[in-house]
Amino acid sequence: VQLVESGGGLVQAGDSLKLSCTASGSASTSNVFSVNTAKWFRQAPGKQREWVALMTPHGPSNYRQSVKGRFTISADTSSNTMYLQMDNLKPEDTAVYYCNVEIQMKPYWGPGTQVSVSS
Repeated sequence: VQLVESGGGLVQAGDSLKLSCTASGSASTSNVFSVNTAKWFRQAPGKQREWVALMTPHGPSNYRQSVKGRFTISADTSSNTMYLQMDNLKPEDTAVYYCNVEIQMKPYWGPGTQVSVSS
């Protein structure tokens, strides 16, 4: 399974961005986001990678406290794509954002997309 993120960019504080993560590579990708837990992570310069949002097949989505009410995780299974809608962006949201999905206990990662928020 290959994951590729897109949608990053340079924006001002208060703006919005919508990140996408598209899965491809095998027959199983047709439902990869509907049967597996999928997550978004981010890594700021000089900091450890941190979890941002997660989506489970049969439960509620969850978010780290600092993004609750501003970020929304979702998926479109028809296009094998997961999204992260980010509203009211803040400079502290600046990071490389990665999508992640765990399939049969094996994690898969995309290469990341840069989000930069200026004040």
